[in-house]
Amino acid sequence: MTATADRITEVGMVVVEDGAVVEEWSTLVNPQCSIPIEIQSLTGITNAMVRDAPTFEEIADQVRARLADATFVAHNARFDYGFIKNEFRRLGESFTADVLCTVRLSRRLYPEYSRHGLDQLRDRHLLSMDGRHRALGDARAAWQFMQVAVREHTQPVVDAAIKVLLKMPSLPPQLAPGVLDDLPEGPGVYVFYGVNDLPIYVGKSINLRDRVRSHFSSDYRSANDMRLSAEIMRIEVEETAGELGALLREIELIKTRTPLRNHRLRRNQESVFVTLASLDAPPQYVGVTDVDLSDTTGLYGPFASKTKAKATINEAAGEYGLCWHVIAGRPTAGACFGRQVRKCRGHCVGEESLTQHNLRLLEALAERRLPDWPFAGPVAFRELHPDAELEQVHVFDRWCLVGTARADDELAQLTFATPQAFDTDVYRLLVKRLESGQTAFSVLKRERECAAEAC
Repeated sequence: MTATADRITEVGMVVVEDGAVVEEWSTLVNPQCSIPIEIQSLTGITNAMVRDAPTFEEIADQVRARLADATFVAHNARFDYGFIKNEFRRLGESFTADVLCTVRLSRRLYPEYSRHGLDQLRDRHLLSMDGRHRALGDARAAWQFMQVAVREHTQPVVDAAIKVLLKMPSLPPQLAPGVLDDLPEGPGVYVFYGVNDLPIYVGKSINLRDRVRSHFSSDYRSANDMRLSAEIMRIEVEETAGELGALLREIELIKTRTPLRNHRLRRNQESVFVTLASLDAPPQYVGVTDVDLSDTTGLYGPFASKTKAKATINEAAGEYGLCWHVIAGRPTAGACFGRQVRKCRGHCVGEESLTQHNLRLLEALAERRLPDWPFAGPVAFRELHPDAELEQVHVFDRWCLVGTARADDELAQLTFATPQAFDTDVYRLLVKRLESGQTAFSVLKRERECAAEAC
């Protein structure tokens, strides 16, 4: 069963305040579709039983009122929570809550056991379970487990475990109290802004709500999170359809907004390729945005900087007998240091030709050769948001991002668009995805040809 495709047939709640049950409530729900036979067998709820039951829309206000400002507790809670969220989404409403899963709580409090299903908890803790696989019956069982856990571990121990599982945030005083309440639970990027509305940190996640809140969780906060907490004045989030979109958007935002606290991804300006125009010419160090990627022959890299490129070749100089002066771009400057320590084979003193030297240089650089673009033209990767509320298509050509489309007309335009400048981080992301098989690309050649024929 999936929350986006299937529907709720029953809702049951045990409402607890200050450690005491204040209400038990349940109702059958008309799912407005036929209940699969296997679900009827599991729950005992038939199509006839729900025919005259209210729809979720008719009970939505009652559900929201009972869940307002409450922690959503259930066994395999994300399953139940996903169904509630999607029922509200079908009504054009959003719903979020702190979610506590009693499976995860059991694992944390009882690590000596390997199985933590509701049936195992029933047998292990002698829970009374009337109405197994019915909404109210399972809710009662989850509440019984919470009571048993407190008796066996004490309230402070259980509270501490819950706090860890919820990653409860300790919001800094300069942020508005409700700033974390409506964070989306899907993939995307977030930006922390400091004084004068300057960006101080850009991050990404497949679950924005959990990731942003984790920065303010006192039990998990790193030294960097502590500094950020004191500096943040505003939070901005942007949803993407999937993880690839979040990664691409993170790269873009870090390089265009240069946030203070991001150190891993930097600007592309210093990155270079090593090129060898011919065997009779010394190597050149060319900026990655200054090369023609339609032909990758003779391109090696990318390297983070010219200095890094030279250092990489120098590391191989001894093994391959390379001349330090050639590497540095000064092939006629006399004996190099490598020659003095008997590691250079002597091009700098006329004992071998530049062609002989460069053949070994090519061998040393072989593993860093820029691969040929493996597709016949631009390609697209389509991502669908986990809740099916957003779709994006990312178009790439010759190791560069062309752009991201959200509609077919945008995709048609991108098919003909010029790729953006080569970016080292986008390139590495693509290579990693292709090698791992995580990303299924579709070639846009057909769309391009069809459009050309139409013209």
